[in-house]
Amino acid sequence: MSAQVKSSRQVLRGTPVVPGVVLGPAVVPGPRVEPAIDTELVPAADRDAQLQAFGRATTAVAKRLQDRAAVSSGSASEVLAANAAMATDRGWLGAAEKLIATGSSAAAAAVAATAQFADLFAKLGGLMAERVTDLNDIRDRVLAELSGLPEPGVPVPDVPSVLLADDLAPADTAGLDPSLIIGLATSLGGPTSHTAIIARQLGIPCVVAVIGLESVVAGTQVLIDGGTGELTVSPDVEVAAKAVAAHQLIAARTAAWSGPGATSDGHRVDVLANVQDGAGARVAAGTAAGGVGLFRTELCFLDREKEPTVDEQAAIYREVIEAFPESKVVLRTLDAGSDKPLRFANHPDEANPALGVRGIRIAARDNGILDRQLDGVAAAAEGLRAPWVMAPMISTAAEAKWFADKVRERGLVPGVMIEVPAAALLAERILEHVEFLSIGTNDLAQYTMAADRMSADLAELTDPWQPAVLSLVARTAAAGAAAGKPVGVCGEAAADPLLACVLVGLGVTSLSAAASAVAGVGAKLGSVTLDECRRAAAAVSQTSDPASAREAARAVLG
Repeated sequence: MSAQVKSSRQVLRGTPVVPGVVLGPAVVPGPRVEPAIDTELVPAADRDAQLQAFGRATTAVAKRLQDRAAVSSGSASEVLAANAAMATDRGWLGAAEKLIATGSSAAAAAVAATAQFADLFAKLGGLMAERVTDLNDIRDRVLAELSGLPEPGVPVPDVPSVLLADDLAPADTAGLDPSLIIGLATSLGGPTSHTAIIARQLGIPCVVAVIGLESVVAGTQVLIDGGTGELTVSPDVEVAAKAVAAHQLIAARTAAWSGPGATSDGHRVDVLANVQDGAGARVAAGTAAGGVGLFRTELCFLDREKEPTVDEQAAIYREVIEAFPESKVVLRTLDAGSDKPLRFANHPDEANPALGVRGIRIAARDNGILDRQLDGVAAAAEGLRAPWVMAPMISTAAEAKWFADKVRERGLVPGVMIEVPAAALLAERILEHVEFLSIGTNDLAQYTMAADRMSADLAELTDPWQPAVLSLVARTAAAGAAAGKPVGVCGEAAADPLLACVLVGLGVTSLSAAASAVAGVGAKLGSVTLDECRRAAAAVSQTSDPASAREAARAVLG
C-alpha cells in the first residue's frame, strides 16, 4: 500500500459482496518477507540434504493447512484442504526436485518451480488463473519454513479494524478473526472469488475490485458498506455513526429471526444452508436454516491420492444427513475439475479447463466414480430421510436423464444444477427427467457473461445482479412453476438479502446460502410481501446493469 496520505474525504467504489456497514481503522498486510536465496550451484554432495529440507518444508506447510482445514468448516475448510493438496502436488514437487537435482538450492527451486506453474496457470486463464495467488502463497510459506522465519499472513490488529489488501490468499482469508477484522476490501478479486466466498461465510462485510484502494494509509478511519460497494475514507463522524447505527438495527432484527422462511404475508420460501461436511452441517443446524440446500461433497475427494471407498463416503454423508434428520438435505455429486482437479481422476490436459472435463463430465469419462458415490449416498441414507441428489454442470436433457436414472435406481430424489446457459434455456425439457432444479449463480454468471468469475477486471460482468443472468433465473423458475417442480438458488446470490427477495419475486422457491447468511436472508424476506418481491423483480427486469438493478430493487424493498 502506498504511504501517500489523502487530505480530503474520498468515496471509493467496488463490487459489493457481503452486506454490512462498519467503521474502523484501516489495517494493511505488510510486505511478505523474502528470504535471501542463494543462486549458486549446490555441490553434488549437498544436494540430497537440500532435497530432504525441501520435502520437510512442503510436508510441514501441508500439515498446517490440513490441520486448519480440520477445525474449519464450509468453504474455508474446502479452500484450506485444496491448498494443502497444492503444497504436495506431484507436478510442482517434481519440477522443484528436478531443479534441486541439477544444483539449485531448495529455496531457489521452490521459486523457479512456482514461476513455471504460475505462468502456465495465468496462460490457461479462467478459474486456473485464480490458483496463481494460492500457489504463490504456498511458495512463501515453504520459503519461510526453509529459512526458519514466521509463517506469512495477515497482521492481527489490537482493535476491530477494516482490512485493506490488493488480494488475499485463501488460507489468510480463512484464518481471519471476525471480532478483530470487521470489514474487508480488496483491489482484486471478483464477487465469487475465494476471498469473497469465505468472507461471506465469516459474515464480514466485504467489497472487492475497489478502484483506488492502494492510496489508503494504514490507521485511516474507513467506513465500508458491503451492500452498496462503497468505502468512505475519513468519513464525517456523525454521518458514519448514523450509518453504523442503522445497520445495527438491521443486525438486531436479523439476530431475532427464528424461521421458518416466508414473506411477511405468509408465502413460504425455504431458507437453507450450504455446507461442506458434518461439522459445517452441525453449525448450520444451530441456526434457523430449514435444511441443507447445497451439500458440497468435494472435500472428501480433493485431498485424496486414492478415491475414498463407498463406506468412507457413506460415513461422511451420513454426518450431514443426521444433522438435519427431519429436514431436506440436497447433496451435490462431485463437482471437480477445472480449479479443483482430482489426483485419481486422470484429468486430461486442457487449454481451457473451465470449459473442459468438470462436474458431471468426469462421470461421463468414468462411470464408476459416480456409481460409487451414489452407492455411498444410498448407504448413508439407510433408516433416514432420503436426500435429494443433484448433478453439477448439466448441459443437455440427455445428461439429465442419464443422471436421474442412476439416482432413481437407488431410491433417491434426482435433480440437476442450472449453471450452463444451455440448461436454463432448455429447463422445460430437463424437468421432464428430474424432480427439481437448483441454480448455481456463480458459474451461471461466468458462462452467461463470458467472463472469468475470478477476474477483478471483470467483476462487474460476473455480478449476480447482471440483468442477463437474472433473466435466465426467471426463465428457469417459470419452467419449474409450469411443471409444478421446485427451483432453488444455491449460488452466492442467495446470500444477498436484497437479491434474495428479487429471486423470490422471479419465482424461486428456495434459497441456500452460507450458514452465517441464513438469518439475514430470512429476516429481510420476512419484512416484505410477495407482491413487493414481484414488483421489485419486475423493476429489475427493466434495467440494463447491476447498479441500476440494485437501485430499482431498493426503491421497492427499502
